[in-house]
Amino acid sequence: MHIILGGNGHVGSAVAQTLLLQGEPVTIVSRSSASIPEWQKRGAMVEVVDAHNTVELHRVFAKGKRLFLLNPPADPATDTDVEERKSLASILEAITDSGLEKIVAESTYGAQPGSQIGDLGVLYEMEQQLAAQSIPFSIIRAAYYMSNWDFSLQSAKQDGVIHTFFPTDFALPMVAPRDIGQLAARLMTPIENTGLHNIEGPEIYSSLNVAEAFAKVLQKPVKVVETPRDQWIKTMRNMEFSNSAAASFSNMTTLAIKAEMPPRDLVTRGVVSLESYIAELAHSVV
Repeated sequence: MHIILGGNGHVGSAVAQTLLLQGEPVTIVSRSSASIPEWQKRGAMVEVVDAHNTVELHRVFAKGKRLFLLNPPADPATDTDVEERKSLASILEAITDSGLEKIVAESTYGAQPGSQIGDLGVLYEMEQQLAAQSIPFSIIRAAYYMSNWDFSLQSAKQDGVIHTFFPTDFALPMVAPRDIGQLAARLMTPIENTGLHNIEGPEIYSSLNVAEAFAKVLQKPVKVVETPRDQWIKTMRNMEFSNSAAASFSNMTTLAIKAEMPPRDLVTRGVVSLESYIAELAHSVV
């Protein structure tokens, strides 16, 4: 049995769907029961458990042999760093004596030690804690999710605009959830430590490229508007981020712009292009 944490998110659902298509047994761990009928139709089981409930998580983990570990994102209205460290601590405690034989964990490019740097710090701590325990594991460090642009579809459609915190011509590696799902499914099988696995899409892309992809699929002009750095915090506060979450996200964005990318020979290349991802997104949303 493969246990999938975050199975209703973009990446977790891609992992689950890949395994189901391979005929593997899958249990989705979700905070909500809303998706149960859909996953049951696809052949998966669903356990409704909050990641902070260590006892219930341990019960679910004990039913399986493989775990895809994705630490759930916290509500940006909270202190996200604090909340995500709490959920991570609960998950790692639940793993102890669970009988799991392999863990595949989702991390991120640029993971590094530090406080108030969002996922970069929290997921680095996850990597270190997995290395300190006895269950074999693999870690996927993923590039910037193409799915982070999903929220831009509405403004592109309505106003012909997408917004970004990045310089408009700043190019960075991006990756589609489907490519991550396929890599994760492959890594679930070997019961051994396989270290870090970097994954990104076939090319690097800028916000300008994202606007061009939206323009092509929507068949209308789409421009990109950069939010100046001195307006980041204010903009996020207007989006109902807490002060601490806005500061963390701002720091994380600054580090992402400055980050060194992994060596090319240590990167798995996905096949889904930004253009095809945006086209699929636009056609899937009515």
